[in-house]
Amino acid sequence: MTKKSDLIQPDRGQDAVSIHLVNKSGFEAWAKSLAAGQRAALTAQKFDGSAGKTAIVPDGDGWFAAGGVADPDDLSSWCLASLAERLPAGIYRCINADPGAAMHGWQCAQYRFARYRVDENAEGPRVLLTKQPKAIDEALALAAAECLVRDLVNTPAEDMGPAQLEAECEQLAQAHGAKLKVARGDVLEREYPMVHAVGRAAARHHAPRMIELAWGKAGNPVLAIVGKGVCFDSGGLDIKSASGMLLMKKDMGGAAHAIALAGLVMRAGLPVQLRLYIPAVENAISGNALRPGDVLKSRGGLTVEIGNTDAEGRLVLGDALARASEDKPDLILDFATLTGAARVALGPDLPALMARRDDTANALIESGKSCDDQVWRLPLPDAYREWLKSDIADLGNSPSNGYAGASVAGLFLDRFVGDDLDWAHFDTFAWCPSAKPGRPKGGGAYGLRASYHMLRARYGAR
Repeated sequence: MTKKSDLIQPDRGQDAVSIHLVNKSGFEAWAKSLAAGQRAALTAQKFDGSAGKTAIVPDGDGWFAAGGVADPDDLSSWCLASLAERLPAGIYRCINADPGAAMHGWQCAQYRFARYRVDENAEGPRVLLTKQPKAIDEALALAAAECLVRDLVNTPAEDMGPAQLEAECEQLAQAHGAKLKVARGDVLEREYPMVHAVGRAAARHHAPRMIELAWGKAGNPVLAIVGKGVCFDSGGLDIKSASGMLLMKKDMGGAAHAIALAGLVMRAGLPVQLRLYIPAVENAISGNALRPGDVLKSRGGLTVEIGNTDAEGRLVLGDALARASEDKPDLILDFATLTGAARVALGPDLPALMARRDDTANALIESGKSCDDQVWRLPLPDAYREWLKSDIADLGNSPSNGYAGASVAGLFLDRFVGDDLDWAHFDTFAWCPSAKPGRPKGGGAYGLRASYHMLRARYGAR
C-alpha cells in the first residue's frame, strides 16, 4: 500500500481537483446546474448518481470528478472507495461534504499486496483533503490496521509461519514499550500441551509457540485479546482435500486481527492492562502428528478426546483462553477462522459473534453498525453442550452430528474460559473471495473496527 500518510492530508486551501458527491434522487436537479457539454459527458459515462458510480467531467481547461453515494450528508466507510480506485493520481477535495468516515475506504482502496510482484501500471497516490485534521491520525491508524491484517493473511505460509508471527509481535512490542514472552519446546509442551500437540508435526523452522505480549499500567482493568495463529492447516492426519487446503495460509487470520487490534489499543493509549495471546502453530503431517482418538490434557486441566485432527483451532485457543483467564480479565476477546459452519450461515462478510453477556454483544453489534463493520450474533445454547461429551475424556473436539457447528465450537471454547468472565468470540473468514470497492480479493478484516470502537467506548482514550 502507498504510504498511509500520503493519502489523507489537512485541507489548507491547496490546489485540488473537486469531487461532487450526488445521489440518485438528487441527480436530476444537480445535472440541470451544469453546462450542456458537462451533462453530455455524464450521459456518455452512464453516470446517474447511483452509489459507486464515478465520472470525470470537463470544466474549462480542467475537470472535476463526480461520485455517486447513497447519501451525501451521511458518508459511509466505503462510499468513496470507487473514486479512489478509478481516479488518476492527484489531490482531491470533496466540495459538498467533508469525507469523514469515508477516509477509511479511500485509503483501503489503494491497498496493494506487492511483496512478490510490483504492479508497474499502478497509479498513486490519490490524496484526499479533509477540514477535520484532528480526525486524520485515527483514520490513518484504522486503515493501517486493516491493511496489516490483509498483508499478514495474504502472505504465504512459508513466509508467515509461527516465527514470523512472533516477529510481528516483537515489532509491535518494541513500538509501544510492551513486554514479550514466548514459550517453545519443552516449556510449551509442559505449559500449553494442546498448542504443542497440534504443532509438533511441523518442520523445525515452523515449530509451535505461545506468544504473550503485556502492556499497560498496573491497576487498570485487564483486557485480554486472543488470536488463532494456525499458519497453515493441512487438516493433520484427517487431511483436507487439495481445494480445502488452497486458502489455508489464511488460517492465522484470527491472529492477524488480534495483533492489529492490540496495536490500535496501545496506539490509542486505552487505560487497560493489555494481554495479547497468540498460539502459533502449523497443523502439519508427520510420524509424530496428533492422531484421531488421542486424548490431550489441556492447560486448564480438562482432557480432550480428538475426534478430528482438522478441528485443531479450538484446541490451541483452549490453552490460550485458559491462560488469558488466569489474570481474571475484565474482558476477553478472541478472533479465529474457526468453522466453515459460520460461513455457511453468514457468508464471508459477516463474522459470527458469540458472547456470554448480552450487553457486551450488543455493544459490539452497535459499534459495528456505526462504522460499517457489521457483525452478527450466534447463540451459545446450553442444550447443545451435551454434543461435546466424550466416552473417555472430559469433552470431545468434534461432534459427529454436524449440527450448529459454529455454536458448538463456541461452546467448546467456553469450557476453557474462567467462570463468570466477560468473553466474546469472533468466528471470522478473514478473506474477501471477490473484489468490492476498497476491498480487493484476498485477506480481509472483519470485526476489527467494530471491536476497536467498542473498546474505545468502554474504556475511553488517554
